Parts: sequence; structure tokens; C-alpha cells
Amino acid sequence: MPKLRWLLVLAALLTAVTVSFADDRAKVLGTWKLVSFERELKATGEKESILGKNPTGYAIFTPEGRAIFILTADGRKAPKTDQDRADLLKSMYAYAGMYRLEANKLIIKPDVSWNPGWVGTEQERLVNIDGERLQIINTSPEKPGVGAGIITWERVK
Repeated sequence: MPKLRWLLVLAALLTAVTVSFADDRAKVLGTWKLVSFERELKATGEKESILGKNPTGYAIFTPEGRAIFILTADGRKAPKTDQDRADLLKSMYAYAGMYRLEANKLIIKPDVSWNPGWVGTEQERLVNIDGERLQIINTSPEKPGVGAGIITWERVK
């Protein structure tokens, strides 16, 4: 009988954890349009646009736990040369994979990415949700001392 009681307690805990993750996921579910992508410089607090003043892009979060991101700089033009094509790669970010939320952290495990080095890794970001605005903040562990990347999204209705 004690084993059955522990099994019931374990089942209740797992159900509570699943419901908690589902509640967290509900906050980000849907489609978000890119508003800005800025870098806040650590030394001065000054912000600079990474993809220009009017970047374009979308983030999509599905109920199944998949996230898809595409971000592009403003002013992109159709390529005419190989150099143009190479330059276009520097003015975009695109990746998709499974995601999870843990408190104020968004963790994405890309299974496809414009940067093959991200595939199979866990990309951890801070996340703030304020009504119809979502901010994803990357403290840039690959560039210590530079500052944080702040991506602001607005919910698509």
C-alpha cells in the first residue's frame, strides 16, 4: 500500500509540473512580429540597432513546444553577386526547434538554424512578457563584456 501512495503522489506532482509548464507556454503561444533588435552596451548602457531601425521578422510558438524565428535587417535587396548573397547572410537570423519556459528563461534547442553551430545546443534567453509585448534578452555568452541583445516583439492579432 505505501508504494501505491508514493506512486499517486508522484503522478500528482508530474501532473502539477505539466500544468505549470502549460500555463507558462500559454503566455507566449502564437505569432509575434519583430519590433526591434538592439544591443545594450555594457560599458555605457547605450543602445544600438543590430538590424537597423525597421527590421522585419516573426517568432511563432506552437502548443506542441516548437518555436520558429526569422529576423531580417531593414534595407535588404535582392542579390546580384556572390558577395551580395554572402552579405545577406550577415543581415538575418533564422532558426527553429523545441522550446521550454522555466520561470523567466526561454530555452530553445534548435534542430535547424542559419548558424549550424546552434543545432543541437540549448540557447538560453531571459524573457519578459508585458501584455502584448515580448522581450527576449540574450546576455551574449559568446561575447562577454559586450552587453545584452534585446529583441522586442509584438503579438500579432
